[in-house]
Amino acid sequence: MRIRSARRSDLPLLQDIERAAGEPFRALGMAFVADDDPPPLDLLEGYRQADRCWVATDPLSPTGDRPLGYVLADPVDDALHIEQVSVHPAAARRGIGRELIAHLAGVAARCGMTALTLTTFTDVPWNAPYYARIGFRVLSEEELTDGLRAIRGEEAQHGLDRWPRVCMRRDLASVPPPKDARTVAQPRLFPDTSETSGAAETVAVGGGA
Repeated sequence: MRIRSARRSDLPLLQDIERAAGEPFRALGMAFVADDDPPPLDLLEGYRQADRCWVATDPLSPTGDRPLGYVLADPVDDALHIEQVSVHPAAARRGIGRELIAHLAGVAARCGMTALTLTTFTDVPWNAPYYARIGFRVLSEEELTDGLRAIRGEEAQHGLDRWPRVCMRRDLASVPPPKDARTVAQPRLFPDTSETSGAAETVAVGGGA
């Protein structure tokens, strides 16, 4: 599996992944989620230009360098927030979601952030239960930061609170800086684009691990 930064030519494929990843929600009576539009191209391009959109590919498979899954992230308070992570159902149960999140954890730690956060549905098997298996914990109301409260407010306005949702967090071990920081390119995390994202969903890891 290869994790790389998204290219402009990938973006329509990411929309296709999002549509496909939403379909399993229909069987749970969540047609509203299944029918939700994928992130628009201009939003995806904003994340791409900010170096906060990554894709997973399998160069050894027939799909080659074609994205099988993707992740978007925003810096929110002291953490890197997973705005969206989706895997095409045809590539489910191959650990792609886990690999994308592991890549984000490395980026966040090298940037001095202390955690990954996300919001997700409580009762969808490939949402909160999946994230709990890979080290996330549910945050209490008292633990929510101002940034997470704002995200939950946007989600409620989008209608997502018709099903139970939670905020989750995975604390990260710190990563020491390189011995010669002058010669090592560091990840860059640009200002938050989430204000223009509406309520882009962090829900679809197709099949989880």
